[in-house]
Amino acid sequence: MTQPPPVVLCFSGHDPTGGAGVQADIETITRLGGHACTVVTALTAQDTRNVQAVWPQPGRDFLRQARLLAADLPIQAVKIGLLGSAEIALAVAGLLADELAGIPVVLDPVLAAGGGQPLAREDLIEAIRRRLLPWTSVATPNIPEARCVAGGVEALDDCAAEWLRLGCGHVLITGTHSDSGEVVNRLYGAGDDCAWAWPRLPHEYHGSGCTLAAALAAGLARGLGLVEACRQAQQFTWDALAAGFAPGHGQWLPKR
Repeated sequence: MTQPPPVVLCFSGHDPTGGAGVQADIETITRLGGHACTVVTALTAQDTRNVQAVWPQPGRDFLRQARLLAADLPIQAVKIGLLGSAEIALAVAGLLADELAGIPVVLDPVLAAGGGQPLAREDLIEAIRRRLLPWTSVATPNIPEARCVAGGVEALDDCAAEWLRLGCGHVLITGTHSDSGEVVNRLYGAGDDCAWAWPRLPHEYHGSGCTLAAALAAGLARGLGLVEACRQAQQFTWDALAAGFAPGHGQWLPKR
């Protein structure tokens, strides 16, 4: 019998454009040799320019589907994206402590849309800080997200230290929001501190963070070590962005 691909359980929002969210997770994980199973955390009204509305799923309904998957499939990694509400964040934390205990967890803390629309209230940010980070193997915030969750700390090394203090195993802070000529992504945690520099691409992209986190989860599910999984995920994401396309009137989409 054919060996089944490693399974990655994704908790993400639905993006109707196909650039981010659940569809980005499925495309990325499949392309990298895994199988994505998914539970939608929230529906959204959005285009390639911005998010107009977010409708989180009721926590009870979310948990019912997630528990069915956890009981049925051999989950080898978990990828968390847009949560939509503190209720969903707390539901995910409960799953990570119980049915999904011991499985590598990649957290992409989606706090704002690419167009600037806030996607997380203060209660959700606090739930991420206090309830999700202790179960997170590696988080992939951009610079504004890293500073927000760290309580407004400015220096990135200090931001990372606060994430680690809150219980996050590792944090990969991406440098797309800096003004440098290259994008420098830095990994912190447990003696694995290192950095990668990538040529800055000319456009704004929708779904880059989802792609990176999903690719990282796929690597961990395949048994890669963390540093190598980070490197391969960044390479896959950069290649997808470099081959990206602009189907609408806003940001470019990765070609995964």
